[in-house]
Amino acid sequence: MSNKYDELAQEIVEKVGGADNVASLIHCATRLRFQLKDISLGQAEALKQNPGVITVVKSGGQFQVVIGNHVSSVFDAIQPYIGAPSDDADSAASDQTLLNRVIDIISSIFAPILGIMAGAGILKGLIALCVAMSWMDASGGTHRVMNAAADGMFYFLPIFLGYTAAKKFGGKPFIGMAIGAALVHPDVMGHFNAIFAAELSGKTIPSEYFLGIPISYMNYASSVIPIILACWFNVILEKRFNQWLPDSIKNLFTPFLCLLITVPLTFLVIGPIATMIGEGLSAAFMFVYSASPVIAGMIMGALWQVLVIFGLHWGLAPVFINNLTVNGFDVFGPMTLPAVFGQVGAALGIFIIAKNKQTRALAGSVGISGFFGITEPAVYGLNLPRKQPFIFGCIGGAIGGGIIGFFGTKVFSMGIPAIFSIAQYIPDTGIDMSVYGAIIAAIVGIIVPAVLVVTFYHEETNEEPVPQTPPAAQAHTLSKPEKETLSSPFFGEVIDLKGVEDETFASELMGKGIAIIPDDGTLYSPVDGIVESIFKTNHAFGLKSDHGAEVLIHVGLDTVQLNGEFFTPQVKEGQRVSQGDVLLKFDIEAIRAKGYDVTTPVIITNTEEYLDVLPSSNQPHIDARSPILSLV
Repeated sequence: MSNKYDELAQEIVEKVGGADNVASLIHCATRLRFQLKDISLGQAEALKQNPGVITVVKSGGQFQVVIGNHVSSVFDAIQPYIGAPSDDADSAASDQTLLNRVIDIISSIFAPILGIMAGAGILKGLIALCVAMSWMDASGGTHRVMNAAADGMFYFLPIFLGYTAAKKFGGKPFIGMAIGAALVHPDVMGHFNAIFAAELSGKTIPSEYFLGIPISYMNYASSVIPIILACWFNVILEKRFNQWLPDSIKNLFTPFLCLLITVPLTFLVIGPIATMIGEGLSAAFMFVYSASPVIAGMIMGALWQVLVIFGLHWGLAPVFINNLTVNGFDVFGPMTLPAVFGQVGAALGIFIIAKNKQTRALAGSVGISGFFGITEPAVYGLNLPRKQPFIFGCIGGAIGGGIIGFFGTKVFSMGIPAIFSIAQYIPDTGIDMSVYGAIIAAIVGIIVPAVLVVTFYHEETNEEPVPQTPPAAQAHTLSKPEKETLSSPFFGEVIDLKGVEDETFASELMGKGIAIIPDDGTLYSPVDGIVESIFKTNHAFGLKSDHGAEVLIHVGLDTVQLNGEFFTPQVKEGQRVSQGDVLLKFDIEAIRAKGYDVTTPVIITNTEEYLDVLPSSNQPHIDARSPILSLV
């Protein structure tokens, strides 16, 4: 089945050096995270020119392509082009620095489960809100069922991490899951709870032994470090067994031997040591926090978005989860909320002062995404390129983070910082000042940057400065007219671009324009100008008119799948053309016979440089070379 993101997926794979250069690929909320065998082959600047890519970041040993909210769809579209994960992933990772390898491991393990963790965390927060407002009985069946839905993922977290950790380390994910399941087996957890209850009542329960070795039972529910270390050790064993055992029996005996050795060793050695490491890390971070919660909050609030830019924020994810496991709460996660809302506030300030309506529309849309915790569009598409708004957003985050620290706000479940996160800050005792402090911090995080942007940032002078053209050169430069008219590239039926059955075009994400259902297989140039690009499958053309209009003509929908079949270009890249020249001949009936829609969008990709893009005719059918679009 064709996918509307196939064309973008193909270009991304090509620009990262091809499928053979991809060692591994995962995605988080907004980014494709490639581990490349040779990162120097990644063409970051070329990818940034694609309207479907927000930006590209090289950080933590990864080649990160920032896509936005629909990253999972693009990820799925890429899979057929890169195939199974490469066997050379380990060798690629060995070339990284220690810090980059750690960041890569952490992001690979946690990124796949971020969505479900955030969703379950929001649900836990909403349940806490309902209980606090007396909308739900904490002892009733409704609460029991909903709490199971929200808490199940966190309680059985070692099973989820067993899958992702084993996969990252190069082992069989289901063996990792089996090890995680053993850690939270009801019989094991029941015995731990009995020991804990006995200690509280001053009683003792006889120790248990495994082959004469005493077992130290730990609470592995929601734990992080024990299962990761267990999977790391197990994959070493697994690879050895796969080398030593005959092919005829290794599929059966490798899992058998892994469970036989790794599970007992985890209960006896790995688990207790990992638990002590986790408790030590939590104590260390809490010690830093206790020295000055306000300063800790200001630092976290100021730097969080800087860490996000480079993808380094993943290094703190295990810290947050570990704090939840050891303490039952985390104090650092809430400090990131005003950092997120700070970028929303900066976008709001730009929305208020912007003269350009495209800029206002962009500021409004990325601001809304920011409320739901997705800040990359606001950061990369709006605030960071203008520099000052991004800095003002960080200032708002710092002030809000300090407020969070002052009120001692805690989060009681894992999630991403967003508007719904506030419900996750409600303790079992009900809404208190720590929750109100978070609300105040979020509001301050929005207002401060917005006021700073409105007061100190001047959009009309700081945005897109126009270079001065020397008088001698002006004679050779065509000025942009008040109105430019494009002619129809086809004989055919005219339809509104928003009616095209492809969301990428219909949403006007790539720019405004119009669409035509052609009568025949001849494409004519709508402008006087240059053929800037011809897509390698010959189905799409990029033109630049003499007056500066950048025009994309995409013949058919999903026709990239034809790999150039039925398309015969009549011009070359870089060639000068006149309005009405033939650009392409294509077999329209053969394309239709293959089941493809021949509806052709005509897009003005630099729409933001015009006040508006308007249709020149209201007739349902148009002749080639007749006026079709007016750019004003």
